[in-house]
Amino acid sequence: MKTLPLRLVPGQDLRAALAEVLAAHGTQAGFVLQGIGSLRGARLRLAGAAQATQVEGDIEILTLAGSLSPDGPHLHMSVADAAGRVLGGHVLAGCTIRTTAEILIALLPGHRFAREADPASGFDELVVHSHDC
Repeated sequence: MKTLPLRLVPGQDLRAALAEVLAAHGTQAGFVLQGIGSLRGARLRLAGAAQATQVEGDIEILTLAGSLSPDGPHLHMSVADAAGRVLGGHVLAGCTIRTTAEILIALLPGHRFAREADPASGFDELVVHSHDC
């Protein structure tokens, strides 16, 4: 495992930036271990919801975690608004960095992650492939 501390800057899309990490570092598997920072609004898909929830205004990232694969990131995040209300769910495109996002990523060079249809869940789920380093 190789750790990668990362800082995203104002205006970057959180999900899009994390989707580029693996290719930029020549690996095919990784995890977002944790992240904090601030956003100018966020788009989250809440548990069991079919549609996105838009969170408006300046918000703080309390937690950010997930997996990174060449098929795209699978990220969960909890955020708080200026009144301290907390909401969490799947990270969608449209989460724009306000001041910073400080993220710790674990790159796994001996593995390849993929997302494949799982008949039991009905979703594309993580499949872990190991290979010699």
